[in-house]
Amino acid sequence: MDNVNASMPQSPPGATSAATPPSEGWAVGAGRGASWWGEGWRLFKATPWVWLAILIVFVLLMFGMAMIPVLGQIATTLFGPVFAGGVLVGTRNLDRGGELSVGDLFRCFGYKLGPLIMLALLYVLCWIVLWVVAAALIVGVVGAGTLGALMAGDGPEAGMAMLSSLGTGSLVVLLVMLLLVAPLLMAYWFAPALIVFRGDAPWAAMKTSFRASMRNVPPFLVYGIVGILLAIVATIPLGLGWFIVAPMAGASVYASYVDIFGRP
Repeated sequence: MDNVNASMPQSPPGATSAATPPSEGWAVGAGRGASWWGEGWRLFKATPWVWLAILIVFVLLMFGMAMIPVLGQIATTLFGPVFAGGVLVGTRNLDRGGELSVGDLFRCFGYKLGPLIMLALLYVLCWIVLWVVAAALIVGVVGAGTLGALMAGDGPEAGMAMLSSLGTGSLVVLLVMLLLVAPLLMAYWFAPALIVFRGDAPWAAMKTSFRASMRNVPPFLVYGIVGILLAIVATIPLGLGWFIVAPMAGASVYASYVDIFGRP
């Protein structure tokens, strides 16, 4: 990983580089992961009340759609990247000295709607595959006979046998699932931005996002550590800190894209 990072050109955080970034992004230093949060804070404090309004409207929309049986659950899944794409476009405008507005949340419903919905479908499909793998691992750990007996209601003995089996293999199952989930999150991280800013096709965007994330594991680790600390601090005052940390997180995604793929 160090050799790969050393071979890639560097780009100053949040600045426009004269060089054209590689199609799969620059590799940047580990400390840049913390700078993404710094950029997120800078973009948030530029217009905090608009960010808060966007957060509140987004949460209300997601809860409102989730209340609709079946169709609501589908809508929240499909429209997630669409809302994210709109916020990314608004953040770009803000970064250029323009304005961010609540209306930006809906901007991509008339722009890149199809590719962003296709991205959501691919993302869900990948999660389904992961759940199938998890189910297969659980069956392998507890045994098909024990699981079948439990489902058939064959008393507490089957349940105790399953708990005993899970106790010995749950760590392995958890580790395997983490190893599978991490690449999926890496494949999704930059995908909405790549679709909106570069016009990449959904599957190509996921592949590029994964490769760019692989080249930048150290800064993502730093970013994650800082994010965990911020989450702890945000949760302490009755969770009120999330009104700041959540918008910062959204803006930090844009900052990471600029750092690795250049200013759109």
